[in-house]
Amino acid sequence: MTGYHDTRFEFDPKRDLLWRTLVRAYFSRFIQPDFHVLDLGAGYAHFINHVECARRTAVDRWEMLPKFAAPGVSAHVGEVTDLHFLDDHSVDFAFASNVFEHLTQAEFAAVLAEIRRVLKPGGTLNILQPNYKLAYREYFDDYTHVSIYSDASLCDFLRANGYKILLSKPGFLPFSIKSRLPVSPALIRLYLLLPWKPLAKQMFFRATL
Repeated sequence: MTGYHDTRFEFDPKRDLLWRTLVRAYFSRFIQPDFHVLDLGAGYAHFINHVECARRTAVDRWEMLPKFAAPGVSAHVGEVTDLHFLDDHSVDFAFASNVFEHLTQAEFAAVLAEIRRVLKPGGTLNILQPNYKLAYREYFDDYTHVSIYSDASLCDFLRANGYKILLSKPGFLPFSIKSRLPVSPALIRLYLLLPWKPLAKQMFFRATL
């Protein structure tokens, strides 16, 4: 998508601060030191760069991904529907943040089929993305959104494609860093601890086979 990273998804240091805090304060609890972590639609590699594990792989169609990937991260430029470069049963933790709303339903199903192939027994698929039920007003402010998912429909789609839901959080994070909430590590950590999260419009799912 020519120009997308210069307009809607331009580089913002606050986003890296957000992801560093999220990884350390929340996502790291699901990742063991010997894991192979796969980041789908990695963008600026904000998530994968801060993960600590044995093997890190990032995939994105954006040709600038290798420039932003940290040393030790294997960056592959290509479609998330094609993971041919990964061996069967080689991934412990697959992660996708704000990816599947950009794909058609057929493409999403193709990704799920590839993830089924590459996941190790007991491996997980971890999805963070807008919940249309909570973010319907701003959902299509991003002109590259093509599919609609709520927490209910995403859960059903995963199950229909052979996945079991381990964790479902319909309201997990605000829609974007452009929200009214400041990007502060202390506030992010506090926000994650709140039983009710104001302005939460992103959902988080963990699934396995």
